[in-house]
Amino acid sequence: MDTNNARTGAELGLGGAGGDADQYLTFMLNGEEYGVDILRVQEIKGWNATTRIPNTPDYIRGVMNLRGSIVPIIDLRSRFSMPAIEYTATTVVIVLKVHNEGVERTIGFVVDAVSDVYNVGADQFRAAPDFGTHVVTDFIRALATVDEKMVILLDIDRLLNIDEVSTVTEH
Repeated sequence: MDTNNARTGAELGLGGAGGDADQYLTFMLNGEEYGVDILRVQEIKGWNATTRIPNTPDYIRGVMNLRGSIVPIIDLRSRFSMPAIEYTATTVVIVLKVHNEGVERTIGFVVDAVSDVYNVGADQFRAAPDFGTHVVTDFIRALATVDEKMVILLDIDRLLNIDEVSTVTEH
């Protein structure tokens, strides 16, 4: 058994101070539930068309004007190499604060649907599995068991590398 996977949230530095639960906004992608730290969420918007920026990766849908700020929009399905689907009434953009190299940026992430907000205690966290050097899972903060289902908790700061963040925020 991989002892890294057996580490709890407390050992991973997760789960809040003094055993308090952390809150995560969860969303659906390709039938799986993912979560992000709710303190990073600025807002949730219904899908609207974006302005495409030339010479950007396919998973960058473009930019959106959000009350005077130009916000890059990332399609998480595409970023995770999942099959594309038509956007529907449940497709939303979760606008998050992302920190890279000491700079805070606002980036929107297109997801299939918002799911729920969960309180996740330290005893519910497990480390992300190690798949070896050919599979990158650095952006997975932890796995959590909530209501007898597995939720993949993302480390939003590691979801894009610094070059990708610079590409989407400099346009």
